[in-house]
Amino acid sequence: MKFSFALSETEPEERRTLSPFTSKEEQLEWVPLQKHPVFSASINDGAGAVSSSPALSNLIAWDGASRLYLWDSNKCYLHRFSIRLGDPEPTSVVAASSSKVLQPDIQVDFVVNNISINRNGSAMLLEGSNGLCVMYLYGRTSTKDNTIICRTVKLGSGIYFDSNSSVRTLQVLWHPYTDTHLGILSSDSVFRLFDLSSNLEQPEQEYYLQPVEPGRCYNTGSICPVGFSFGGEHLWDRFSVFVLFADGSVYILCPVVPFGSVYRWESIVEIYNDAQTFGLKSSNSRAVSNSSIAIAWLEATFPELTHQDLEGGTISALKAHPYAQFDVSLSLQGPLRKLCHGGEEDDSEGQGANCEGRAVDFLYNSVSKDSILVTAWSSGQLQIDALADEIHPAWNVGSRPRFCVDSRDHICGLAMICDSNPDEPSVVKLDQPLDDTLWLGHPPPLLRLAVVDLALPKIGDYDNLLKMFIDPLIPERIYCVHRGGVDSIVLHFLPFTSQTSGKDETMRAPSVQPILGTCRGVSSSPPLCGLVALADSVGYSWILGVTFSQECILVEMKSWDVLLPHHIDVGKKPGSSEELPEIDPPDIISKELLSGPKVDIIPQVSPNLRLMASDSIEGRSTLNQYFKLFNENYVEYAHKVFFELKHHATQLKKIIDDQHVRVTEAKKKLLKVEEKQPSLEDRLNHAIQVHEHLEERLQGLRDLPGVRKKPLSRAERQFKSELDRFAGLELDALHSSIEALNGRLRRYSHSPQGNASNSARRQLASRRKPHLPDAQIAHLRSSIEKLSLINDENTKKVKLVESALKSRKTTDG
Repeated sequence: MKFSFALSETEPEERRTLSPFTSKEEQLEWVPLQKHPVFSASINDGAGAVSSSPALSNLIAWDGASRLYLWDSNKCYLHRFSIRLGDPEPTSVVAASSSKVLQPDIQVDFVVNNISINRNGSAMLLEGSNGLCVMYLYGRTSTKDNTIICRTVKLGSGIYFDSNSSVRTLQVLWHPYTDTHLGILSSDSVFRLFDLSSNLEQPEQEYYLQPVEPGRCYNTGSICPVGFSFGGEHLWDRFSVFVLFADGSVYILCPVVPFGSVYRWESIVEIYNDAQTFGLKSSNSRAVSNSSIAIAWLEATFPELTHQDLEGGTISALKAHPYAQFDVSLSLQGPLRKLCHGGEEDDSEGQGANCEGRAVDFLYNSVSKDSILVTAWSSGQLQIDALADEIHPAWNVGSRPRFCVDSRDHICGLAMICDSNPDEPSVVKLDQPLDDTLWLGHPPPLLRLAVVDLALPKIGDYDNLLKMFIDPLIPERIYCVHRGGVDSIVLHFLPFTSQTSGKDETMRAPSVQPILGTCRGVSSSPPLCGLVALADSVGYSWILGVTFSQECILVEMKSWDVLLPHHIDVGKKPGSSEELPEIDPPDIISKELLSGPKVDIIPQVSPNLRLMASDSIEGRSTLNQYFKLFNENYVEYAHKVFFELKHHATQLKKIIDDQHVRVTEAKKKLLKVEEKQPSLEDRLNHAIQVHEHLEERLQGLRDLPGVRKKPLSRAERQFKSELDRFAGLELDALHSSIEALNGRLRRYSHSPQGNASNSARRQLASRRKPHLPDAQIAHLRSSIEKLSLINDENTKKVKLVESALKSRKTTDG
């Protein structure tokens, strides 16, 4: 019997790379994450200092599986931990006692404020106010003393961090549908997409954001961007970029697609069919025009759509091809307006007129069919809105973009100016049908869900800075980090996902619960240098925080009762005075029989009844009346019960027999499981032994010198094939010629003439003296070499002439 095993991606590397010669004392140990040597050593040694910067930092990242990364600001390298979630207990988080140190191969000459990992966990982004680097976690060049030297490159140094330029980065995010693209929003109101696999200095796509119409006067906050977010997995949201400005206004860029990004076939076909069904068949000419441009863009970006009937069953994913229209540029849709009731007008400028301060952070959240936008304000308020309509792409016709093409006329870069559309409606009425605005180029309106006030005091001259991220297990829960700690905000009502009955009590306000509080809330310095949410596949989640003194804080989060309806009390006991919900009885016996007779034949005892004689006429009449009531109620009720039980006896017997059969089958299955358990344990132990043996063999194979050899390139393979072809033809002929000359030499040397000539030649050589100078000999040699070259060229020319004559003879013949 053969066993084949594959190394799990989630298995820690420290366990896979154990040497066959490792002793038992050096075997890997798993300790609670809070007690890891890195954290305990830093606390005992007093390493690390509290940052005096007012900005919030995030120096911890999780790859979503089994690796946790922590940036050490003092030593400028990464700690990599291998962790296990829910092992050995469901609520525990353990880490390997020996961690790895990842050292950049270049000097990081700036203070790192944020780190983030890409989708497949192969590259780490190091972001700071004065620099931007990408560290390849598996592209190591050498190892030394448990330290891995990783290749690190700088990104956009000529644009953002030039001494002559004042442009600074505002937010940097990995694109969710590719592993090599980064989106950067800068202070010059330009959104750029960089492709790390092609160019690190020049962006692949540039979008110059122009939210203000020429000639109109706005406040400064309307032209100062703050942050952005990529869309989620919902229709055109996956091609959208949401941009937030300082006054709280939100704009949309759609469609923005990285070159070479991959999308699911079903999602692309869905929006393609939607554009053909609702856009081309619309009665509005503008809707038909916009949908036609969208269909042309989809067919050019994903050419497989034109053959969907033939290839739809075999294609599972589509790759985006570089494409952009030559006569249209993207329209900056917005600012997004909120819905109003009836004739009420919203004459407020910007989206967050009800909030104080300035917008400091932005978050996009996708929950089923709902697209949630959360804006954080410096006053400590969170503005939560939902898109009331679907996003559709919009272009400005007549505004031509700029293209960068390669030698084969393929698009390798583009840039365009994105203006806002002046024809967009400023207010959308709630009673207006949303179907009338499809494919007209209008941005979707916003539905205000709630405004959450965290009640954060303003500290000195600094505003309250907030950072938000989504729970990986429950998308309805949002975590907000501030100087006072961490809060959890749970959304109980969503317009499309929630099952509303039209009552106001179903629209619950978001619940806010503090998770972590710090005593540094009265200080201007942030308490945490990093926070990340962990979740396993079973349903447990944790919040992991690290302080600036590298102290680890782990908080278990309960998630099973977060989204329960408000009318269900989890702590209610059956014995409480509150009314319990009615439980419907089974249909085997009717409800009338279960409720019993309704007539009470024993009334309250009256004084006259006590004085009445039993043998009197009045007494007999009263007794006869009681007998009649008893017969009409209890005797007839007993007959009904007898009839019901007799009628349902067969059904009850069938139900009982089915239950007995199921119990018997369950017992048989349990017996089989108990019988197979020893064999399963033996097979599992054998599989573990084989797995360990394969690990040892794999480690031995990794130490071989041939493993580190790089594969040949295409040109090297072609050159090798030519050498092999020459070795089979030219070398054979050369070897045969050498063997023939050796044979002739042997025959000539054994003949008497050869011996006599050799002896005479030796005598003449001994008697002869050189009579020519060295200069003449060198000149003669050079002349001979030139003559040989001329002879070779003449030979080639003769061969060409002969080939030409032969070809002419063949044509004449």
